[in-house]
Amino acid sequence: MSVLTETTPALDSQERAAVAVCREITRTRAGNFYWGLRLTPEPKRSAMYAIYAWMREADDIVDDPTADQTSRAARVDAFRDQTCRALAGERCSAAPLWVALSAVARDYPLDASDFHGMLDGQIADVHPRQLGTWQDLRTYCCQVAGTVGSVCVAVWGQRDPRSLRLAVDRGIAFQLTNILRDVVEDIERGRVYIPAEDFERAGISAQDLVRWSNPDACASLLQGTISRAREHFDVSAPLDQMITSSCRPTLWAMTEVYRQLLESIARDPSQVVRGRVSLSTPRKLWIALRARTLGGTS
Repeated sequence: MSVLTETTPALDSQERAAVAVCREITRTRAGNFYWGLRLTPEPKRSAMYAIYAWMREADDIVDDPTADQTSRAARVDAFRDQTCRALAGERCSAAPLWVALSAVARDYPLDASDFHGMLDGQIADVHPRQLGTWQDLRTYCCQVAGTVGSVCVAVWGQRDPRSLRLAVDRGIAFQLTNILRDVVEDIERGRVYIPAEDFERAGISAQDLVRWSNPDACASLLQGTISRAREHFDVSAPLDQMITSSCRPTLWAMTEVYRQLLESIARDPSQVVRGRVSLSTPRKLWIALRARTLGGTS
């Protein structure tokens, strides 16, 4: 992948309006990601808003409680078709998402296989399932989050081909953190991402975890996933210096938010059954301000 310049073709009026819609979706729905993405310089910031809006729509299709499995699978297939057309530069619809994504595909070297990987992971989530092994979980994380890391690097730009592999590792760290945060909600939806082999090792079931019926065993089970997430944060550390310098504050802020969430869970794993672990708004603001200082972002 070549290093990207800061200059890309200007957006036309329809594209600017589409990006504005994507920006609002990101502001209202992205939560932790928004605090980092807003640090990205333009025009890359707008590109990231469009990509986030695409990911949000894919998630919403799979999680739609009003649709049955067959309907959701069909909608994902249709969404995949529109994605292929947009990534090929075709304005397949006047809907803001597709107008914005086609513009991003024109201006940045997006790899369609990353988007297909994300959708493959999403389509697997349509059906209830229990992952069996760590390798199964890692494959899933690569699909739904490692690919996100690759897409981010494609927009941000990089100076070392190793960054693509490390971006996947960073995405896995983020996804493992999300799995810990959402473990109860996911189990109630029939999605058990923590591997069956880990449950067997701990001597408990998924319902035992939801009820926190054996605190020591439950905590031990979650510590296994916490350790894997920490390993992926550590192994991907060199990524921070490989991407374009103007985008480093974004990556640092996003990483710091997720690392702090992970360490909060590590201090008290039982939090995950009492509600979704989050950082306070002042803490997120501090991270964003610190990122600006570190990166010299204006």
